[in-house]
Amino acid sequence: MATRRTPPPIATISDNLLEVKNLTVDFISASKAPVRAVESVSFVIPRERTVALVGESGSGKSVSALAIMGLLPVQNAKIALHSQIEYDGRSLLSLTRAQWQLIRGSRIAMIFQDPMTSLNPVYSVGYQLAEMLRIHKRIGAKEALIRACDLLAEVGIPEPQKRINAYPHELSGGQQQRVMIAMALACEPELLIADEPTTALDVTVQRQIMTLLAELRERRRMAMLFITHDLGLVSEVADHAVVMRQGTIREAGPVKAIFSAPQDPYTKALLSCRPSAERHGKRLLTIDDWMTSQTLALVPEALPVNIPVSSTPSVARTGAGAPGALLEVQNLRKVFPRTGAWFKRDDFVAVEDVSFQLQRGQTVGLVGESGSGKTTVGLCLLRLHEASAGKVLFDGQNLLAMSNEEFAKYKRRLQIVFQNPYASLNPRFTVAEILSEPMQLHGIGAGAADRERMSLALLDKVGLPSTALKRYPFEFSGGQRQRIAIARSLSLSPEVVVLDEAVSALDVSVQAQVLNLLKDLQKELGLSYLFISHDLEVVRYMSNTLLVMNKGQVVEQGDALSIYAQPQHTYTQTLLAAVPKIHQASVVF
Repeated sequence: MATRRTPPPIATISDNLLEVKNLTVDFISASKAPVRAVESVSFVIPRERTVALVGESGSGKSVSALAIMGLLPVQNAKIALHSQIEYDGRSLLSLTRAQWQLIRGSRIAMIFQDPMTSLNPVYSVGYQLAEMLRIHKRIGAKEALIRACDLLAEVGIPEPQKRINAYPHELSGGQQQRVMIAMALACEPELLIADEPTTALDVTVQRQIMTLLAELRERRRMAMLFITHDLGLVSEVADHAVVMRQGTIREAGPVKAIFSAPQDPYTKALLSCRPSAERHGKRLLTIDDWMTSQTLALVPEALPVNIPVSSTPSVARTGAGAPGALLEVQNLRKVFPRTGAWFKRDDFVAVEDVSFQLQRGQTVGLVGESGSGKTTVGLCLLRLHEASAGKVLFDGQNLLAMSNEEFAKYKRRLQIVFQNPYASLNPRFTVAEILSEPMQLHGIGAGAADRERMSLALLDKVGLPSTALKRYPFEFSGGQRQRIAIARSLSLSPEVVVLDEAVSALDVSVQAQVLNLLKDLQKELGLSYLFISHDLEVVRYMSNTLLVMNKGQVVEQGDALSIYAQPQHTYTQTLLAAVPKIHQASVVF
């Protein structure tokens, strides 16, 4: 992380570039009562300083940012009359549309969370950058393209002269985010709002983006409002922090003070929810744990199991409980041919000579950057990709050599939970249909009533109420949807579950709940996990054995705690060095 110079001390109110006073926002619909998203929120952003808004999804962070940008939907969002937002001494809430066009983008700019939904897929990145410059800077098309190329170079895009003609889908996630930063900086704003700019990015790419933002903020002498749920990032980039929950501010102050001596239980909860070496093998704390007990002494180390194993669908397991490897991967290789109508390029080797064993009831962690081959390994095990070479031995039988008819008998014993529950759950199915469909396909249950009973037991097992059965996926939060996806994977009583980035996009508290759930289910049902993730702290918490992958190959393998304590390969060392560190001096939990 780039070293940040110490900004001058705040002397007077004029040093504040932005002031938010008593911001209150309601969302109104014709059929329902108003929902208060933000209530009496007040904070300031000094010139050339970074202020972080921290909290879980639904805490009001993004709503506050959209109110500052004048981007709240006018149809159903209402800002209270007593609210004030002043930028450089000027009220933003009284601006006309024409006045906003002179400020938004030029003096205040925003980086949104998902670049793929913010960038237009049908235009090149150069065209989109140049369009901003032409509109705001009133310059010609040729000059705008030259300036766009300079901006791409400034944010670290390699070969900007070539990339300026690339379309968003041709860039990696980190490069897409760099393009979004370039667009935000195009008109040299005084205030940059970054809304979760590194969510779901690899730790190394995240480190690059955060370093870039810090360097640009200092070089351009900007102020920045950094919105995140990751306290590790806050401790490294922000001067002040504002902690929000359920639309209100719970705690605010200098970052060092908040991290060394947090006063509010919610702040303490956020600091303690992340996996750490100190809590390896113990239950993770959740927000509810802290808000109810407010002390570690009252947090149970193991929750009681309410639902017996026999209450869920079951299938005979060959050799269940026997010692030794349940799954053994030998010299796995996957090559994707790359051909086109006009030319042929070299084939892409996604996985090369990967071997490992998965013991019964244990977890193998698979870690690496995007494109390292992690997900391809998991999909090859389940034959969702056809492996090019190698063996996958399950109870001694090679899954890759089986016919489709032979493998069908094993499908129910190996299941997968995908990263994005929004995409992996059928939006037209109720939860009852999502859970019962696999049972029906595999002939589990005597009838619809029996499958409904088993579905209710699965919901109870993953901590969802019985009323969820008749609802649709869009009616649930991200964490609840992931619980539904886990319940679906359990509907066939698998022995091996592949967890592909299953918690990477979740808030820290929801993530803690899901990780605790996975640990509970593993202990209760004897499950074996292949845990795929780029989050090294989460992988360390979950795994017995760790595989580090880079460019399709395993570069380091062994006991998870030993590798974390003394990584041998330079790539592993680089990954660990990129993990944000929460700098807390004397927090007593």
